[in-house]
Amino acid sequence: MPRAVNPKALSARDVTGEFDVLKQPMPPLPITYTRARIGIHCSTAGGVEKAVERAYRLGCNAMQIFSSSPRMWRASSPAISQCVEFCRLAHQYDVDPVVIHTSYLVNMCSKTPEFLEKSVAAFRGEVQRALALSAKYLVLHPGSFSGGTREEGLQCAVDSIERAVDGIDLAGKNFKILIENTAGAEYSLGGSFEQVAELLRRLRKVVPVAACIDTCHTHVAGYDVVSAAGFEDTMQQIEKTINLENVPVWHCNDAKAARGSKLDRHANIGQGTIGIETFRRLINDPRTKDATFIAETPVDVPGDDRMNVEALKGVVA
Repeated sequence: MPRAVNPKALSARDVTGEFDVLKQPMPPLPITYTRARIGIHCSTAGGVEKAVERAYRLGCNAMQIFSSSPRMWRASSPAISQCVEFCRLAHQYDVDPVVIHTSYLVNMCSKTPEFLEKSVAAFRGEVQRALALSAKYLVLHPGSFSGGTREEGLQCAVDSIERAVDGIDLAGKNFKILIENTAGAEYSLGGSFEQVAELLRRLRKVVPVAACIDTCHTHVAGYDVVSAAGFEDTMQQIEKTINLENVPVWHCNDAKAARGSKLDRHANIGQGTIGIETFRRLINDPRTKDATFIAETPVDVPGDDRMNVEALKGVVA
C-alpha cells in the first residue's frame, strides 16, 4: 500500500448504523456555511449519491469520497442514474468541489510488474468514475518504489499515469489529478515538497495536475506546522517548490504521532500533536483563500464527523 492506513479510522468512515449521519436526526435548518469551502470524507454506503446527502447534513459545502472500495481491485462503477442524481444533489446543495480519493491499493511506481499493471488499470477506472461524477479533483498517493531508486520511482509513476489515461479526453473537463504529499516513509514518493514539485513538473506534459497537501503528513514528515514561525517557513517552502496556487485542496488532519515520526495516524481536529491554531492559521491565510479544506478524521463515536467539520468551520474568520 502507498502509505500506512489506520484500519479503525477507515472502517469507521465506511460503516452504517449508529455512526451514519443519515441515521441521526436532521440538523437544524437552514444549515449555515462559512466563506471557506470545508468538507469531510463521506461514506458512499447505500449508493454514491448518498454521500452528497451525508455531506449536506454534516454542514459541508465540499466533500471527498472513494468512488469504489479502497480495499478491492475489482471496482464497480455507479449506474448512470446514480451519477445523475449525485450531480443533481451536489448542485442543489452547492457541494463544490467534489474530490475523489484513489484506492489505497494503487501504486503507480511498483517494481512488481503484475501489481503495477493492476494499479494502472485501477487508476484508469478511477479517472473514468471521477469524470462520470463530475468531480473536479482526483487525489493520488504516488506510491512506493521499494526495490528501486527514487528516480526510477518518479519516472515509473509518470509513465504509469500516462498509460492509465491514454485515450481519455481530459481537455476542457475542469478536472485535475492531485498528487498528495506523504508521511515520508523510506520508499514512498512525495515525502518532501521537492518530490511533489518534481512529479508535477514531469506530469504537466501528460495530464492536468496539481497538489493536495495533508497537514498530518506534512507534520510527521518533519515540517514544522505548529509554531507560528515554523508554519510560515513551511508555507514559504511550499511556495518555493510547489507554488501555493497549485494547492487547491488541503487535507486537514491532526496527528496522533510526533513531528518527524513518519507515522501516518490521523487525529481529530485540535486533539492531536498539531493543535487547533495551525488550522486557524491555514484556513485564514490569504494565500489559501481559494482552497478547499477536507477532513479525513477518525469516527470513533457517533458525531465525530460533525465535530470535526464544526471544528474547521469554527476557526474561519
